Amino acid sequence: MLSLSFKLVPQYKTPFKCLLLCITFAPDMIAIDNVLISDEIVQEQFVCDLNKCKGGCCVDGDAGAPLNKDELQKINEVYEAVLPYLPEESKRELVRQGKYVYDKEFGWVTPTIESKVCVYGIIDKNGIVKCGIEQAYNDGKVKWKKPISCHLYPIRIQQSRDKQTDYVNYEPREDLCGAACTLGKKLKVPVYVFLKDALERKYGSEFYETLQATASHMDEKKQK
Repeated sequence: MLSLSFKLVPQYKTPFKCLLLCITFAPDMIAIDNVLISDEIVQEQFVCDLNKCKGGCCVDGDAGAPLNKDELQKINEVYEAVLPYLPEESKRELVRQGKYVYDKEFGWVTPTIESKVCVYGIIDKNGIVKCGIEQAYNDGKVKWKKPISCHLYPIRIQQSRDKQTDYVNYEPREDLCGAACTLGKKLKVPVYVFLKDALERKYGSEFYETLQATASHMDEKKQK
């Protein structure tokens, strides 16, 4: 059964049409314009603990990192600058598979090596899998950080069939992200705070300010 409640949040000078009114459904969702956000994103806590998970999200999965169509061109643009960061096995797979592949279930994704590690993954001296594209970005070689799906993890976004609505969910992997959930609770860092840069990159700073205000309102209401 669907239930409906309303949450008022402070006004901001933003282009979003429904900033004064956030609507929640059961299960609870926060609505900001055409984006429906699971309330777990403001209520749960999470901080990546790479020393524990070793970058497992770059290795474990049913396919490579999801890519939107705009990101295919981004990969084309950064490809030559990223290649020197990659191991020889990854370079061979890129020649064999291409810079990106189409998966029947997930759409465009990054290639993987033997259905495991992302072909753009690199392993540092501590055995942690990191993104070769991001390393090139950190070194100032490229201007694109990495696929937004990677930057947002453990947030996952799905679109409605008409492409008019985004459904934003919190989906940590139980086997890989236990340490991150524990660390987040220890440090008391909500998911949306940990992923501030990624959320602003995806939806803009004004969207994030609205989400932050909604989270504060929810927290105040809970304490009463």
